[in-house]
Amino acid sequence: MPITRFCLIRHGETDWNRERRLQGHLDIPLNARGLQQAEQLAAALGRQQLQFAALHVSELTRARQTASAISRQLGLPLQTHPALKERHYGAFQGRTFDEAREHIPHIYRLHQERDLHFDLQGGESLHAFSQRIMHCMQQLAEQHPGEQILVVSHGGVLEMVHRTASGQGLNGARNFPIPNAALNWVSYRDGCWEIEKWADETHLDSSLDEL
Repeated sequence: MPITRFCLIRHGETDWNRERRLQGHLDIPLNARGLQQAEQLAAALGRQQLQFAALHVSELTRARQTASAISRQLGLPLQTHPALKERHYGAFQGRTFDEAREHIPHIYRLHQERDLHFDLQGGESLHAFSQRIMHCMQQLAEQHPGEQILVVSHGGVLEMVHRTASGQGLNGARNFPIPNAALNWVSYRDGCWEIEKWADETHLDSSLDEL
């Protein structure tokens, strides 16, 4: 089977990202900085003159807003997928971890124990989330053999792909960055994932950090 290359992108910044508030399936839009990141990202992809066969996007607003800038720049239509949404964080959604520790300590404790099958009280377990994401990613790879595609999604989604490709598994704490609006390159061939380049932020204006 030919190699399929993915350029994976986490959406631009939201106000809740700044507050370190868990968004999950809640539909939070980009803030001003996130909208500027999306434009910088789109311009960088245009300058590189890379050829992409498709643009696949989470259906949540923050991902679609980020992808819309890319769509305008590259002339690619958005193909939205429910399966590319962020993890459903159950009782954690809308809270920071500090708030969860204070207000729902029993759920916070279970989360910290990292039980792969704990669903965060009505949310999605890590195991189920990983299965959803990697099934979707494999489907996209099989849909685009030998092609290069863009995927605009969420931090948790990219984390599942990185853990699978690196063989890290789901048990340990994350030890790699997932910046907003960075470029992350992975490839797929014959059931195997490989990380080519991760967390490239060279196209982003560092002065936006002051906003």
